[in-house]
Amino acid sequence: MTATAAPRTPTARPETTSPEAAREAELLAQIDAMHAALLEAQNMASIGVLASSITHEFNNVLTTVINYAKMGMRHEDPERKQRSFQKILAAGQRAAEITTGMLALARGDGGRKEPTSLARLARETLVLCEKELSKYRTAVVLELEDDCRAVVSAAQVQQVLLNFVINARQAMGEAGTLQIRTRTVAETHTAEIMVRDTGPGIPADALPRIFEPFYSTKERDEDGRGGTGLGLSLCKDVVEANEGRIRVESAVGKGTAFTLCFPLSI
Repeated sequence: MTATAAPRTPTARPETTSPEAAREAELLAQIDAMHAALLEAQNMASIGVLASSITHEFNNVLTTVINYAKMGMRHEDPERKQRSFQKILAAGQRAAEITTGMLALARGDGGRKEPTSLARLARETLVLCEKELSKYRTAVVLELEDDCRAVVSAAQVQQVLLNFVINARQAMGEAGTLQIRTRTVAETHTAEIMVRDTGPGIPADALPRIFEPFYSTKERDEDGRGGTGLGLSLCKDVVEANEGRIRVESAVGKGTAFTLCFPLSI
């Protein structure tokens, strides 16, 4: 079954100034403020998870650099020194990949839209999620067209991809398969990126509601994450702000696929 995110109707504001209308307006303002605060809390929680993951990755890189530097200093054998240099170089390149992914996520582009490789965004996102995926033995299948480019805000779309990847991992539990595919659709003049999981799927009656704020089909995982019902709502807003749309395909027992469709870069 396929579902497409419908545009959200803005919160209505009463135009009268009666006491009842004033109280209603105040209540609506409080609800909006609560929603914004919860979104911020979710973002901060995601940052905390990423910070822990990135710190762990950098510790691994530094341990490799230090150990092989010591080995290279201890041994006079040219072959062993060369191997040490190669290991240090590889560790340095790994550190560069991590920082590139973090900088892309934190890029303050102010929503500026420009031609962007969706394959590059997918790779940068996976670098940030590598520890999480490895911890739960998640297999990753990539089908990426490097020339698939869309006119989007790279930082915003990467945040959406990060949310989808983490959602997929949580839905699958242990030893699932995550598939990410990018492709150009000439007929519709769009660029697409799909994130598919092998999780339990979403019931048909729940699909029309998954983009509603505070609605969630997820239970919290063993680390206490998931289930706020805010992530997909925020993702929909971001995608629509980039003139895109989200297509969802899911069936119980067969997993879920989210596909983002954006204007193709000329």
